[in-house]
Amino acid sequence: MPRLTVLEPEAMYPDTLLEQRILGPEVEVIQGGAPHPESLDAVSDEVCARVDGLLIFRHWLKPHHVARFPKLKVVVRMGVGYDRLDRAACAARGITVCNVPDYGTMEVADHAIALTLALRRGIALHHDLQRDGAPWRYKDHPVIRRLGVQVFGVVGLGRIGTAAALRAKALGFRVRFHDPNLPNGWDRALGFERARTLDELLASADVLSIHVPDTRTTRGLIGKAQLALLPDNAIVVNTARGSSLDLDALEAELRSGRLAGAGLDVIPVEPPMEPIPSLLKAYRAREPWTIGRLIVTPHSAFHTPESWADIRRLSAETMRDNLVLGIPSNAIPPDGD
Repeated sequence: MPRLTVLEPEAMYPDTLLEQRILGPEVEVIQGGAPHPESLDAVSDEVCARVDGLLIFRHWLKPHHVARFPKLKVVVRMGVGYDRLDRAACAARGITVCNVPDYGTMEVADHAIALTLALRRGIALHHDLQRDGAPWRYKDHPVIRRLGVQVFGVVGLGRIGTAAALRAKALGFRVRFHDPNLPNGWDRALGFERARTLDELLASADVLSIHVPDTRTTRGLIGKAQLALLPDNAIVVNTARGSSLDLDALEAELRSGRLAGAGLDVIPVEPPMEPIPSLLKAYRAREPWTIGRLIVTPHSAFHTPESWADIRRLSAETMRDNLVLGIPSNAIPPDGD
């Protein structure tokens, strides 16, 4: 008889066969009860009373949710970011919180570069113009530039930031980064240039690619003052978390023409709700100043069949290590940012 129960409330996958094989006979894996966008409040009290482990993808885990699971020992966030999990509430109960940091790295890095190329090579611009019936000819525009004359500036040189920077370097960009958490020498190992301050990086970045998590120190990191430091006709790419970038400030810089373009896979509130950000309204209305200069994708940078398979397998393995084997794999410190 299984002695432990793991719940995946969204029923993201058609069965639990893989999870059951990885977790072993001591664990019963159950699905459903709170499909997105329903809250974990939709899970029945009877199920909550049995659960030792939670596999969370889209749901928020707030203190009152934690209180509903009296046996809960391990929570695995099926992804990299863990800002939806109340770690303080879990820590107070001795619950281990984990994420899956080793999935989607290639996809998100590729997406950051794809947004950069779509803007800097004029692909989005000429695509939009041709769709609207423009003459069959190229258009001169500040968004278009040779890659090799530009600085690709990376904020946050973690796994994904590093992967994006390596891709940019291979394409001929001069790569600079700022990350106060990395020890000296990292720049030399990778062949990048290190900016000691964020302001120093911003002042040189023709492309600013954001790769920071959602933490107290990164929320609002790139606002009006920071965007003003970017060179004229720079572009901004964000494939990390929407909380780090001030959309109103970005809109002002784009509308004025000082910044050439932006590619966004994330926004502060997802999915967007009323009041819809002014920048997104203008994009959806195809206002002329957005054409070829603004690209928005729906937090889809990670999305490939291979990535979804990785999420499933790696989440189950992380749950097994922590819940069944007692190995603190991918565990997040309760006071970590």
